[in-house]
Amino acid sequence: MKNNEKQKNNQPLPAELPPDEDKTASELYEQEKQNIKLRNISESGAIKTKNGNITIQTLTIAGQVEGHYALSAQTKSTKYEHILPQLVEVEENDDTDALLILVNTVGGDVEAGLAIAEMISGMSKPTASLVLGGGHSIGVPLAVSAKTSFIVPSATMTIHPVRMNGLVIGVPQAFNYFSRMQERIINFITRNSHVDENVLKKLMLETDELVADIGTVIDGAKAVEIGLIDKVGTLSDAINTLKNAVNKK
Repeated sequence: MKNNEKQKNNQPLPAELPPDEDKTASELYEQEKQNIKLRNISESGAIKTKNGNITIQTLTIAGQVEGHYALSAQTKSTKYEHILPQLVEVEENDDTDALLILVNTVGGDVEAGLAIAEMISGMSKPTASLVLGGGHSIGVPLAVSAKTSFIVPSATMTIHPVRMNGLVIGVPQAFNYFSRMQERIINFITRNSHVDENVLKKLMLETDELVADIGTVIDGAKAVEIGLIDKVGTLSDAINTLKNAVNKK
């Protein structure tokens, strides 16, 4: 729009955008790349970094894992429909060498969490998870889904049985459904970690750990001691593990 164009309906003219000719094609391309990166961070907590000849995709699982029902706007959430396509892109993109998953979640939808965890565990590229703050409830399968799992010393993990909000019909079929879902979670955790099934079930059914609930809260050292998590470590430890795995591969 030109400056000498008359205003219509007494409305102010919109501000002019900088003319395209002020920027080269390469500058516009770099600006668009930066915009895409910022959008990915704000929408899904994903960022891709390159150091030397190794490119690592970082994925954040934070807040509550959102399933088929949308959470309130005041709730920090990780939407599984955003995560699943990104995992496919990481697996198929030759420019991405490894995946780092940062976990700080209170749990959430069981089926959505298991879907993400199964996708991660089935990837052929090097993967590492790092539990920061907390990896509670369905966050446990998400933490162990990577080929190598880390937890910082100050982080905790809550292990408890499946529960459901809202109306539950007290019939044998409902309890059978809970039992089968619990077995799915236990099988996934034991298949992707070194924890003994009996130890895991015992921690789930503890009655003197949580207020008005059953289950157990364990810290980083305890999680490694029982074989649930591979190592106590930091961000640099997880990144170095991925780089070593890429170089070996």
